[in-house]
Amino acid sequence: MAVLPIVHHPDPRLRQRTRPVTDFGADLQRLIDDMFETMYAAPGVGLAANQVGVRLRLAVMDCSPDKAQPQPIIMVNPEILAQQEPSLVEEGCLSVPGAQEMVKRFHRVKMRAQDRQGQAYELEAEGLLAQCIQHEVGHLNGQLYFDLLSELKRERLLKKLQKERDEA
Repeated sequence: MAVLPIVHHPDPRLRQRTRPVTDFGADLQRLIDDMFETMYAAPGVGLAANQVGVRLRLAVMDCSPDKAQPQPIIMVNPEILAQQEPSLVEEGCLSVPGAQEMVKRFHRVKMRAQDRQGQAYELEAEGLLAQCIQHEVGHLNGQLYFDLLSELKRERLLKKLQKERDEA
């Protein structure tokens, strides 16, 4: 396994919609393992393939409160089927380091995806896991969490990020 470089905003690869996974062979298995290694090393609770420069509909997550007992989840070709109970939550992103904002997410979601072997499954989630699912599916659709902000808040955040890049 290897830790992969994480793509940072404003890299245009983060804005591209990802392609469906059709090949569940050894390359995909290696990518999944590398993505988990990268996510845990960051550290983060979720990582989409386009965040490591791969344009596939694949994301990995682990929202377990105890990292000694991991609960890894693989979402291949995920789609959100239902969302309930909108709420404001604080959110950040490995591709936008150092920035967190309050965004509207749904407290409960139902989604369908495939596992690493291509077997379809459905999952109902709430809280942090529901938030993470929405965040990662957003990435796979070319969206970033700050797209959910008002135009004024988004503009302030983007100016702050640009200033930090200029000073680096």
